[in-house]
Amino acid sequence: MDHFLEEVVVKHKPFMQNIAHVFANIIMVLSALFGVMYLQMIFVQFNIVVLIISALFLGIAIFLYLYRDRLKTEYEYTFTNGDLDFAQVYNNQKRKSLGTMRVKNVEAFGPVDSEGFRKLINMPGIKRKNWFLNRDASLYYFYYQKENSEKHMIVFEPSEEMVEYIRKYLPHGVYQK
Repeated sequence: MDHFLEEVVVKHKPFMQNIAHVFANIIMVLSALFGVMYLQMIFVQFNIVVLIISALFLGIAIFLYLYRDRLKTEYEYTFTNGDLDFAQVYNNQKRKSLGTMRVKNVEAFGPVDSEGFRKLINMPGIKRKNWFLNRDASLYYFYYQKENSEKHMIVFEPSEEMVEYIRKYLPHGVYQK
């Protein structure tokens, strides 16, 4: 029997996220307008200060155009027979794969509010990846080491159903309450 579960984690209270996205759109349009206005002034009389100001405004507009979708971020977790895929989705349009993990290769798994997490998080040289959006959600962690002895920890917010699927594929003694 196949075990498959896909979840999309969205912000529970997206009010500030939506305000920031609207604000970024307004600033992007205004920066583009001011940049073009200052650029037109260069053709009347060349001035290096006006050129720098124009480039600054146009640079802000281009930066916001390219990165404003990152203000509306979602995480997607896909569990398939012991493999867990992580992805980051920007504004329901762009998808970035964060990686795939074999659950059987994990050294520790459990809730963030456990004693095991507190011991592991204080270890020197650990690389922590936060792939969650809601701090008030029930967060879980994976701890694993790669072949080159780099220590990694992933903190994410799965549902209880996904936690049960993950626990079925974990090696004995890895789950820590």
